[in-house]
Amino acid sequence: MASLKEVRNRITSISSTQQITSAMKMVSAAKLRRAQEAITQMRPYAKKLREILENLSASLDSNDGTFSKERPVKNVLLIVVTSNRGLAGAFNANIIKRAVALAKNEYKAYNVTVLCIGKKGNDFFRRTEFKIIGSDMPRKLNELFDKLTYDNVAPVAEKIMEVYAKGEFDKIDIIYNQFKNAAVQIPTVEQFLPVVATKTEGKSSKVDYIFEPSKEEIVKDLIPRSLKTQIYKALLDSHAAEHGARMTAMHKATDNAKDLLRELKLSYNKARQASITNEILEIVGGAEALNG
Repeated sequence: MASLKEVRNRITSISSTQQITSAMKMVSAAKLRRAQEAITQMRPYAKKLREILENLSASLDSNDGTFSKERPVKNVLLIVVTSNRGLAGAFNANIIKRAVALAKNEYKAYNVTVLCIGKKGNDFFRRTEFKIIGSDMPRKLNELFDKLTYDNVAPVAEKIMEVYAKGEFDKIDIIYNQFKNAAVQIPTVEQFLPVVATKTEGKSSKVDYIFEPSKEEIVKDLIPRSLKTQIYKALLDSHAAEHGARMTAMHKATDNAKDLLRELKLSYNKARQASITNEILEIVGGAEALNG
């Protein structure tokens, strides 16, 4: 059995850890509320804008648009969205595993490049064979989460669209955690470029519109706006999912600390009682020896 001093030190250490995890849980809960409001307001707009864009792209000829034209795939870019901080359970691990599986299975016949938004993903992929190539690729993307606004995200989307237009990549996917609720985050893969119409079972996704000005002019203006919105929505989703995952993880850690403290206090009381009993036995034994 551990000594009383060792048990006391462990109780003190776990109590301090419990205070930290409890504080982190409350901070994440406060940030989650704001992040959840942001993604809830953005989702309907982004979904409708993407739907209109896909329908317009489907109605154009295959050679009309730079971003809607499908070409033979040789080079693939994966935009992997993780967090800058840990202590969020399997939040980052799930995205990294999904990206690695995608690169080694579905895209194993292509040249795969990984562009990470978030320090955790960047720390992992810089030690792998998937490296960021090209001087035109955006850099310092970890700083986007420090001030997550559309104005800060738009230039990053423009650079990604620029390298696609130059032909450096033939397909671009975004991999991120979609926020469902505080306890559930869904690893999601979305095709960023080229823009293609979704195939809906049982009905056609094509809708007839009356255009003013021409269809080509509208698509030319709408595609960049939609792509910027798509990346911004993915970052908002990931941001909300991160705080939800961290709040859940810290809640579990706090509960585990409570259970561990209960067991340690029980062990401490047993050790203390055993120590008192030994002292009483020693006193009684010494008194009997003196009487003898």
